[in-house]
Amino acid sequence: MPQPEKIKKVDEIAESLKQAKGVFLTDFSGLSVEEITQLRREFRKADVSYVVVKNTLAKRSCQQVGLNSMLQYLNGPTGLALAHVDPVAPVRVIVDFLKMHKAKGKPEIKGAVVEGQMLTAEEAEAMKNIPPRHVLIAQVVGGIAAPLTGLVGGLQGVIRNLVYTLDAIRDKKES
Repeated sequence: MPQPEKIKKVDEIAESLKQAKGVFLTDFSGLSVEEITQLRREFRKADVSYVVVKNTLAKRSCQQVGLNSMLQYLNGPTGLALAHVDPVAPVRVIVDFLKMHKAKGKPEIKGAVVEGQMLTAEEAEAMKNIPPRHVLIAQVVGGIAAPLTGLVGGLQGVIRNLVYTLDAIRDKKES
């Protein structure tokens, strides 16, 4: 690749790294072209782009955007899963893909950068248990609403008891 094309590619990768909320580095060796195509399709459904780049270009891009902690993982065949919306979406796609292809252990997560924090392969894989963003928001709202719901229920109980007491007093006076 001529020098100007390499510079352009480095700039494109750097821009993608800056915009991504999560970057997962994977080893895709051992996957067939059909399997990689299927994996890319699954990534697209989750609003994740998957790019295979030369390690030298990826290293230059990482240095350009200040992600020097990623350099140690850029060896061997490397694919970058770039999450644009949900920073942990790539790990869910990879885990689901591995479940569908039980015999192979690929793609394998080498490491990840989520919201600027470098994670090891084990830490990145542990993120699969984090619920999606909309579920987390619903849980927070539910946690905030629960005490209020209890308060409203308690106040309604007091009012209901007052009405029953007043009704009983009225019945007693009438009879």
